[in-house]
Amino acid sequence: MTQSIQKDRFGNAFAPGLPYAHGRVIRDSRDDHTKLHHAWRHIERRTRDLGPDAVYNLSGLERGYELPENAAGPMTVMDDELAPALLWDRLKSLALDHLGGDAAVHDIMPMNRQTAAVMTAMRVLTEPGASVVGVSVTGSHPCVVRGAAYAGSNFVDTLTIGDFERALKDTENVQVVALTRLAVSYEILGLKDIERIVRLAHDAGAKVLVDDAGGARVGPAVFDQPKTLELGVDVGSTGLDKYGTVGPRIGLLGGTRAIVEKIRAVAFEIGAEARPMIYPGIVHSLEQYDPARVRVLVDAAKQITGALKERLGNRVSETPVIGKLDGEDILEIAMQRGGLSEPPVVPIEALAGLAMLLLRDHGIMTVHFAGLPPGTSALLIKFIPPETLDRFGGADKFADAVDTSLDRLADIIGDEASLRELLYGDP
Repeated sequence: MTQSIQKDRFGNAFAPGLPYAHGRVIRDSRDDHTKLHHAWRHIERRTRDLGPDAVYNLSGLERGYELPENAAGPMTVMDDELAPALLWDRLKSLALDHLGGDAAVHDIMPMNRQTAAVMTAMRVLTEPGASVVGVSVTGSHPCVVRGAAYAGSNFVDTLTIGDFERALKDTENVQVVALTRLAVSYEILGLKDIERIVRLAHDAGAKVLVDDAGGARVGPAVFDQPKTLELGVDVGSTGLDKYGTVGPRIGLLGGTRAIVEKIRAVAFEIGAEARPMIYPGIVHSLEQYDPARVRVLVDAAKQITGALKERLGNRVSETPVIGKLDGEDILEIAMQRGGLSEPPVVPIEALAGLAMLLLRDHGIMTVHFAGLPPGTSALLIKFIPPETLDRFGGADKFADAVDTSLDRLADIIGDEASLRELLYGDP
């Protein structure tokens, strides 16, 4: 099955494995890392001059290491040998409950991060020359695409049940169906569709891998869907840095015992396992999780989305759980305010400029700097901690910061040298 080359609104062809185009200013992931290092300079400066409270993590991600107050005993042991000996049974029990697993059938494995979980699972479940069919509302995450490539497999992505059924029928030797419950656009697959996908995949002899990075909590907490392994999939994983958990950033993988045993072996061989010394933090993250917290985070994101819509109108779109300003719209707004008739950059470069201005001038850390390469060219307003939003000054102040930063972006976006200086600092 051939797939057409995807393009953005301006006709720019997407970069391989990404849902946006690269340009002259941001050419590839090397530039993303250079940009991140420059962002660190702004964080260091604000922290030094104004204190740590002058940086506001409004990315929707929690990637620290947190322990409960008055932690004692095994929960304080950060040691690669002692921590798993003291905490493995508790961690496994909590993880199985979080993922909806059955101890008689399933096992778990903490991985270095969600990408490591997906890519290692893909390597175990498929083989060179075989095929992987992805299914998601708006496209599989780059880690799924790269995971198939890493395993040497042919990858076909699908967006609808009809496309999925045709791909499953027309593609030779499908060994894995990679299901993404909550897409990178934060649109969710309905339960009936998920059940049909799993059933058809198993009928075709394929294993089902679910990339449940955020869906593992958003699905049950907001949409009343089953937990990950309750969906009947063979293996699935989620990140503990998002949506109701508090870090550390790991990939929590679970699945049928025989599959997880193989994944565990490969993970240790290639260094993809989570360091056991952080098991106390993982246990705490799972113990403190409450589905009600997810709904609180969604409500705070909706406050910001509403405030942004008052300023930018229908350019701000929303799903049931997040708001977003697409990169194409960021670029168009900057062009209009700057009096430009032709796009001087691609949308990811416009987003990068906006994100850097929000950080430099307002201390707002967005998700653009949290994932490399960024998974989207949109400014995402997602799963906002209300206490951090209150500390910043509320939803209206956030919207004002975006509006002001768009004005500043408009002043420089037509000058490549100025944009490079914004993103990377002095030459």
